[in-house]
Amino acid sequence: MNNKIYNLLVEKKAIMSGHFVLTSGLHSNKYIEKFRVLEDPKSLDCICKEMANNFKDDNIDIVVGAAIGAILISSGVAKELDVYGIFTERVNGKMVLKRGFSIPEGAKVLVVEDIVTTGGSIREILFLLESLNVEIMGISSLAHRGELINFSYRYQPLVEITIESWNPDNIPNWLHDIPITKPGSTGK
Repeated sequence: MNNKIYNLLVEKKAIMSGHFVLTSGLHSNKYIEKFRVLEDPKSLDCICKEMANNFKDDNIDIVVGAAIGAILISSGVAKELDVYGIFTERVNGKMVLKRGFSIPEGAKVLVVEDIVTTGGSIREILFLLESLNVEIMGISSLAHRGELINFSYRYQPLVEITIESWNPDNIPNWLHDIPITKPGSTGK
C-alpha cells in the first residue's frame, strides 16, 4: 500500500464513517470522499504523480477516466506523462466518448479511476476501449475498496483499503440504526 497516499486520505478526512449507499448499490459503514483530496491542487498533483510514475515506462499515448470523479485525475496523470487526458460519460446507461474526444487506432491507453469497489465503471471503459482497437496498457485508481479485481490488464491502485459492504437485503442490524447517506452520483 502507498502509505503516503493513505496518509493523505486520512489527513484530508476523506475516509468517513456512517451508513452509506454506494454507487454500486451496496451499503457500507465507511466511505471514501475522493473530493476531499481532489479539491486540493497539491494533493491532486501528488496522486497524479504517483499514478504516472507507475506507468512512466509504458509509452502511454492517452489517459482515459470516467466522468465525474476521474476527470481531474485523467488530466493530472496526462500532464505528468505529457499526453492528452480525456474522459468517458454515461449516456442512456452506456459509457461513451463525447465532446469530440477520440482515440487513434493502436494508441497505448492508460485507464484511471478514483475509488473502485465493484469495478463496474472500469469494465464499461474497457468494453468501450476494446471496441476501438487500442492497446490498453493498464489501469490505476486512487483507492481500491475490498478484494482486488482481475480486469485482465495490469491494475495498480495507489491504496488498497479493506472496507466492508453489504447487499441491500443483508445489512447488519446495527447499520440499520444509522441514517443513510447517498454520497455522489454517477448516473448508473
